Amino acid sequence: MIITQLPALQVVIPLIAAPLCLLLYRPLATWLLTVVTSATAMLISGLILAQVLDQGVIDYTFGGWAAPFGIAYRIDLVNAYVLMIVSTISTIVSVFARVSVASEIEAHNQGIFYTAWLLCLTGLLGIAITGDAFNLFVFLEISSLSSYVLIAMGNDRRSLTAAFQYLIMGTIGATFILIGIGLLYALTGTLNMLDLAERIPEVANTRTARAGFAFLTVGIGLKIALFPLHLWLPNAYAYAPSAVSAFLAATATKVAVYVLLRFIFSVFGKDFALDTMPLALGLAILGSSAVIFASAIAIFQDNIKRMLAYSSVAQIGYLILGVSLVSPAGLTATILHLFNHALMKGALFLALGCIAWRIGSSRLGDFKGLGYRMPWTMGVFLIGSLSLVGIPMTAGFISKWYLVLAALERGWWPVLVVILAGSLLAVIYVWRVIESAYLGGKDNEAQVGEAPLSMLIPAWILALANLYFGVSTDLSVGVATEAATTLFGAG
Repeated sequence: MIITQLPALQVVIPLIAAPLCLLLYRPLATWLLTVVTSATAMLISGLILAQVLDQGVIDYTFGGWAAPFGIAYRIDLVNAYVLMIVSTISTIVSVFARVSVASEIEAHNQGIFYTAWLLCLTGLLGIAITGDAFNLFVFLEISSLSSYVLIAMGNDRRSLTAAFQYLIMGTIGATFILIGIGLLYALTGTLNMLDLAERIPEVANTRTARAGFAFLTVGIGLKIALFPLHLWLPNAYAYAPSAVSAFLAATATKVAVYVLLRFIFSVFGKDFALDTMPLALGLAILGSSAVIFASAIAIFQDNIKRMLAYSSVAQIGYLILGVSLVSPAGLTATILHLFNHALMKGALFLALGCIAWRIGSSRLGDFKGLGYRMPWTMGVFLIGSLSLVGIPMTAGFISKWYLVLAALERGWWPVLVVILAGSLLAVIYVWRVIESAYLGGKDNEAQVGEAPLSMLIPAWILALANLYFGVSTDLSVGVATEAATTLFGAG
């Protein structure tokens, strides 16, 4: 039955569709193929998530060869949840991309653009679904290499510099990850994550195991853009095409956080990773620093895309703080925020994409009166901003509330101070935009209309999702809680 082949189809379909984009000469055809492929991946992700919720863990082996000789996919609630996030965001943003990409990228290059998009989607889905450490590295590089291409295709010459900087930092991170995986293979003789989890406790006290863990942690930290390893991210988001900024901001770092969670809890185990190797304290310090310093830097940004990029670094800090609490409640907050942050940052970057398409700028000074000139677009930005700050009845509030509860459970009062300070700083940098758009006066000299519906509808879907999941939390919190319990128990 085809239902049993869904794990393979999840990755194979976008992988096959990617080179087909090069064979389709018409931009409309390549865009349509990308949307259909993303929607198919979303459907498969939904079916896999439903199957995992109903039947438990899915084990899939290629060619009937069981691990460690064959390649295996092992899908639990955690990676099924991540698959759903990635494929859904890709579908929504790819619908938005048709008009946006047409205005930023020449027609003869759009086939390359959508090929890179689908390869990036393939890599992100592969990272989330695979149960093999080396395959994870391969998929990580597929997503990274295609991301470099996507960023470099921005219409600002600085996009080339941003892509090159990302390439250098990404290569360093990938090298560290590969060294870490190599050390684990030399120590255990296997690359299957389930086998690694069984064999590592026997050799946990060796220098090789500790060195492997250290290399993996630093390499993944670079991919996450964990402060202070974040320097590649602001330029990458600021100068990439608008659709790419939205896609990567909502998915790439979330998948990298998933990789960190998988190695900490499923492969090494929380006792080794967060106790024997004193990572919990280090993550708490780095996460807190990210929230405070990145939020402070965001206040002084004139380019709103860079402002949101630094905001993403701060939001990654919240994700890491949840991990540092070493509790099911903290892990629930992290997994929940993976989803909620994808919604809020996706909505914000899509709103910016609409604005950039219409006025050709994302500078703060050009936002004067946009609340009146582009009311629907700024409505999306306003909702996303409220969620980013953590106002009640938004998805962002739910994430911070569960993080607060987790911190209170552990008695970590400084974390509460960090969360409050981060929210207050977010109010400041978001208010600068809102003030200019709504209180800066109406600019009668420049009558600007709204973005087309093909751009507004995807943006409003994400904006309304921020409100819906801020009120109805049964699905998001329920899945996150169960996923956290599964992952924490595995560690």
